[in-house]
Amino acid sequence: MTATLSRRAALGAAILPALAAPGFAQSSEWRPSRPIRIVVPTAAGGANDVLARIFGNYISPRLGQPVVVDAKGGAGGTIGTMDALRSAPDGHTVLMGNIGAQSIAYSLARNMPYTPDDLVPISNMFLSDHVLVIHPSLRATTVPELVAQLRENPDRYSYGSPGIGSSPHLAAVWFNQAAGTRSTPVHYRGSAPAGIDFLAGTTQIYFDVLSNQLESIRAGRVRALAVTGRSRNPLMPELPTMIGTMPEFANFTTGTWIGLLAPRGTPAAAIRTLNLEMKALLDSEDGKARIAAMGGIPDYGTPEQFGTFVRGEIDKWSAVIRREGLQVDLT
Repeated sequence: MTATLSRRAALGAAILPALAAPGFAQSSEWRPSRPIRIVVPTAAGGANDVLARIFGNYISPRLGQPVVVDAKGGAGGTIGTMDALRSAPDGHTVLMGNIGAQSIAYSLARNMPYTPDDLVPISNMFLSDHVLVIHPSLRATTVPELVAQLRENPDRYSYGSPGIGSSPHLAAVWFNQAAGTRSTPVHYRGSAPAGIDFLAGTTQIYFDVLSNQLESIRAGRVRALAVTGRSRNPLMPELPTMIGTMPEFANFTTGTWIGLLAPRGTPAAAIRTLNLEMKALLDSEDGKARIAAMGGIPDYGTPEQFGTFVRGEIDKWSAVIRREGLQVDLT
């Protein structure tokens, strides 16, 4: 996490003594009295589900209770989120949330059934940059060259999107807003068909999770111009960051994130225990290796740090969505 918080020092002072002793989370004042349920607001088998199982398998023997991962996808993640919110706020039900349902949806959807204040942050877990890739049919080899080509040819080129309101879609929208360019969105039902048409040249511009594009980039089938994190990505350290390419992109950071939250009213002791368990997992060599294998970066934060991060994401995407005039109804 990159945010600095006013209460961070006080919270850190409270956590440090616990971190000093082996098995710190096991000796916390809260322990589950029955199985823990991790609700996943996306389909089984996706990144949210995999990360929930990694965390659940890690904490089960440490906290002495089984952990059940319950995937409830649909309606942009709001069905699973509402399922978690309907549960007793006692620490035994948590949500493995994500950028869509926990930041983008608040300004994108007209009929949101919950608010940010209904959820308590525990910790982020997974962060993955986007990469800006273009089809080789475009002559550009750098971000400034791409911007110049788009400015010379408004509406001539198109960008792929795995769905309206997805983070790749909104990254491309923000790109056009920041650069003062115009390109046409082509929406698909998921990243697989969007990626296929991009490789075929049907669309020429694509923001995608970096790990999804590594093979195509290395094979020369697509041209990578920049990553969208605050620093260069270890998967492709030779790529510049968007924020370093042009002044127009000085604040341009995008990507996907997945983290742990709980229903409002969950005891602070339960939040602390689960937060420290997340820290222990992400500090472990096995935890780091599992996140890296998924193309991500471990992104532990205190509950306050994660809360500030989420609020920043809500504000960022709200500005992009409102400027574009995007709105959808949840179905």
